Amino acid sequence: MPDDPYRTLGVSRSASADEIKKAYRRLSKENHPDANPDDAAAAERFKSVQAAYEIVGDAEKRKQFDQYGPMYEQYSRAQKAGASRGPGGGNPFAGGGVDLEDLFGGGVDLGDLFGGFGGGGRKRSRQPRAHKGADAKLDVTVPFTVAARGGGHDVTLDRGGRTETVSVKIPAGVDDGATIRLAGQGAPGVAGGAAGDLLLTVRVAPHPVFRREGHNLVCDLPLSPAEAALGAKVDVPTLSDGDVVLTIPAGTSSGQRLRLRGKGVPDRKSGGHGDQFVVVKIVVPKDLGDEERELYERLAAVSTHRPRD
Repeated sequence: MPDDPYRTLGVSRSASADEIKKAYRRLSKENHPDANPDDAAAAERFKSVQAAYEIVGDAEKRKQFDQYGPMYEQYSRAQKAGASRGPGGGNPFAGGGVDLEDLFGGGVDLGDLFGGFGGGGRKRSRQPRAHKGADAKLDVTVPFTVAARGGGHDVTLDRGGRTETVSVKIPAGVDDGATIRLAGQGAPGVAGGAAGDLLLTVRVAPHPVFRREGHNLVCDLPLSPAEAALGAKVDVPTLSDGDVVLTIPAGTSSGQRLRLRGKGVPDRKSGGHGDQFVVVKIVVPKDLGDEERELYERLAAVSTHRPRD
């Protein structure tokens, strides 16, 4: 049973039955397991909401809770037991009709159960238990280079209507869909409990040149037919070291992958780096000049290369 069903439902003790019902329906919908798969915190909140409404959603139970607090169920059993034992009528404490040792077991503090009526009539206040706040979830889009090489990235958070910017350390080589936990950045705790955590789901933005295959980087390299046939030395971009010179072997075909070792993404497990693969794309001219056309025609006449054979 929740310590305070009113607090669980987010309503005041003077709330009407309609207000309680509306709060119950809203919270049940927000925390329903079907809407929050694999979210244990939401499942616990859903159970608490159901238990809270079972108390204050029932007029008789609500009346008893308002009068006797969280121990109202024990009082109700005591009242029924007193009525069944005769003397004292429905009063469980009149005429010795009820043995509280039988009802609650040994070691019962009547001040805790019924507000301290035996200690000079002073009611003891009940302190709510401290609970950790709920975890929050947020998707954050990180630039491709930051995700690959690591670094700081600012994230804007909404704190109850006001915005706050926090700097998040992105580990080098983080994968798309990975989760980063920020301790204490979630919902505030209850009754002095610790704040929940913020779970950031990383979404890696696309890059105009590179794409990732695990810890390897891949980029396309356009070549002319002459460069592919005769071989060449060309500049190739890398993510960490700028342009490097790559030797194109003579007779390189379109689609062939050339390797640049150690130019990929850092691997946190091994401490090394992946590789960069350069995919050859042979690009032929769309518009030929007269001399170029003549040379291609001469090449076609003397060439013995038959790729379809």
